[in-house]
Amino acid sequence: MAATPYARAQGHGQSALRTALLDIAGELLATEGPEALSMRRIASAAGCSTTVLYTLFGGKDGLVEALYVEGFSRFSRRFEAVREEDPLYRLYALGHAYRATALAARNYYDLMFGRPISGWEPSPEAMAVAQETFGHLERAVTACLEQGRIPSGDPKVIAESLWSVAHGVVSLELAGHLSDPDAVFTAAITAIGFGFAPTEEEDR
Repeated sequence: MAATPYARAQGHGQSALRTALLDIAGELLATEGPEALSMRRIASAAGCSTTVLYTLFGGKDGLVEALYVEGFSRFSRRFEAVREEDPLYRLYALGHAYRATALAARNYYDLMFGRPISGWEPSPEAMAVAQETFGHLERAVTACLEQGRIPSGDPKVIAESLWSVAHGVVSLELAGHLSDPDAVFTAAITAIGFGFAPTEEEDR
């Protein structure tokens, strides 16, 4: 008999088990919708008892909150791995990191930005995790302003403008609306990213 997802993850420690259960819950949410997010349904898919889920997450709301936080944590880890020194090119690299993470963690994406669970709202602590994740982008914009790679502007407004473009293109890609997602995404973030760069007159 093949080992259940729970049995496979259990041997790797509680952190791996927790992640495996969240991935299963995220997959159910993506494929079957919010009604599939019952503790009994998730436990059945994982091959464990509901007691395991209640022990780790406290209940359905705790599990949904954990899904939300895990999604943003995955983005944060990918952003932290970007090592581009030039701040303007760092913004460009962060854009590509955003897309790569969204495609790899698409089961979390709708929950992070669409809130499809009726009656659920992220806690202030969870919102703080989300805001800190995109602090990576704002800090990169601030570095561009300080080094003259972007001439002027409010770093938060610029960062949120860049995020809006990346998010919009990725959302269209995930919905299957783009014929050439690679080309469209590269063109979009190049246009807006370098649109903030100084003109030749401003460089003088």
